[in-house]
Amino acid sequence: MSKSLIKSVIFDHLNRKPHLTFQLSKNLHQVAKLSNAALTNEQVRQKRTQMFDDEKKRQLNLIPRLEKIEVQYQGLPEEATLILNKNISTPYNVAQHLTEMLCNRSALALVNGQLWDMHRPLEEDCTVELLHFHSEEPFHLNRAFWRSCSFLLGAAVESAFKDDIYVALHSFPPPNVASGSFVADVDLGLGHEWNATREELMVFSAVMHRMAEKKYPFERLTVDGSLALEMFSENQYKHSQVPSIAAASSDGHSVTLYKVGDHVDISTGPMIGDTSFVGRRCTIPVAHKIFHGDSPMYRFQGVALPKEVFLNHFAYGILEKRASRLNMAGLQSTKATKPV
Repeated sequence: MSKSLIKSVIFDHLNRKPHLTFQLSKNLHQVAKLSNAALTNEQVRQKRTQMFDDEKKRQLNLIPRLEKIEVQYQGLPEEATLILNKNISTPYNVAQHLTEMLCNRSALALVNGQLWDMHRPLEEDCTVELLHFHSEEPFHLNRAFWRSCSFLLGAAVESAFKDDIYVALHSFPPPNVASGSFVADVDLGLGHEWNATREELMVFSAVMHRMAEKKYPFERLTVDGSLALEMFSENQYKHSQVPSIAAASSDGHSVTLYKVGDHVDISTGPMIGDTSFVGRRCTIPVAHKIFHGDSPMYRFQGVALPKEVFLNHFAYGILEKRASRLNMAGLQSTKATKPV
């Protein structure tokens, strides 16, 4: 049985297609036939995106009338009081009312002292602080950045393979910047037959760069567990994780989702404001062969720097080597994963 991917990668420079496509050899292609022949990866993405958008619209329509809230902005260039729309206005709207500089650099917010996504609606009278990567205490920003990179890595892997290779995202562990890598665990339906080449790994970096150029916002939505089960019915891992995730939520039946472009996944967040915060330094150096339970998978690992955070080539090379070492997060146990 062939164990390698065809080395050539098809990329249409004229049409600027959103992802690169891997070609599989005939024998490996036969092994990796879609177990769920009804839907391809692209069709699954379209289904989840449509369900996400429909539910978001439904929830907006449940708002009976516009109510105003008082928002106290705390920070530079000066403090301000704004009157905004309850359950509609977001921290990003706060930045829009103030300065363009805040719009460009604010990656995360503190709302009444709680970490808050930039595009998550404000729910009550509150104080808002806007966080950026050059702050003196970037711990929470770095975690949100790492978590967001894992999310985008899953999107990159899911979209880079041809649609007759069904990509089942398993999970990504809690962000730990000190580990040296962000992670996405993926079942390609190939066992461990695929041995990633350097050129193939560069594809995933290229896809993430393309998403960064698009400046996609991270959209957050909390849905009922039953909707999440339907949304992830094609993914055996996510489908099995939903009940425990819902049971652990504050109301006992909700699941928090995020959408970037046409990619939807489960996470409690928070995430960075949009994909443009991923800088030009973004590398996926390795795909390790691992197991979750008895299921063979690949652990894709990457390293990246936020935009406007710079490092020379030699120093970044050290980070790349460190990111290549197997990240053991979550591999010591085969217990059901929780969203991060």
